[in-house]
Amino acid sequence: MSEITAGAPVAGGSDCLLEVTNLHKSFSAPAGELHILQGLAFELAEGEFLAVVGESGSGKSTMLQILGTLERPDRGEMLLDGEAIESLSSTRQAHLRNEKIGFVYQAHHLIPELTALENVALPLLVQGLPEKDAQLRASALLARLGLAARESHVPARLSGGEAQRVAVARALVTSPRLLLADEPTGNLDEHTAQEVFVLLQALCREENAAVVMVTHSMALARSCDRILYLHDGRLIQR
Repeated sequence: MSEITAGAPVAGGSDCLLEVTNLHKSFSAPAGELHILQGLAFELAEGEFLAVVGESGSGKSTMLQILGTLERPDRGEMLLDGEAIESLSSTRQAHLRNEKIGFVYQAHHLIPELTALENVALPLLVQGLPEKDAQLRASALLARLGLAARESHVPARLSGGEAQRVAVARALVTSPRLLLADEPTGNLDEHTAQEVFVLLQALCREENAAVVMVTHSMALARSCDRILYLHDGRLIQR
């Protein structure tokens, strides 16, 4: 194993979408500073499906929060489509998230009062798409995920696997350039997890969306284009 140094990002191939250089993040604690991320550096190509594996507490979720502009790094640079995103204003970062970044979490985080169709259409409405057009696109995407018969159901009437597929549809309905997935199948049984992962991967291939997926499952990680290991806040390649 070798550590990936800040000056030598691991290449994701040609047509680089995301470039991360010398990323650091610490938090204050009673015992002193906790250094969560220490000089992360990597590149992600357009359409690449990258798995990040590491033990609990290694900094994986913090990394995704920073990549998604939900947290700011202490220092370092992140270029998305050539734009330095870590230094943007909070308003511009919010616009960028809505335009270019999708999120899927371990818990589906669907709005309980809304139907599956309404949950998926919501990001398009936020972007200003007319309601009819938003619902047509949402409905088509739910159908591709095998949920045509469930689009009028609220989350409480969906199984765990169905709810997570709705969450995947919601994340991809705006055709994001970058999808950040934090243990997207962690709450599902092995069979359902594999089913959701295959659908997620197929849709991302079709949309040419690049993916950074945090997972504890080496079986899923081996199905990705590349695996990076996060250990004590540092990226390791094997």
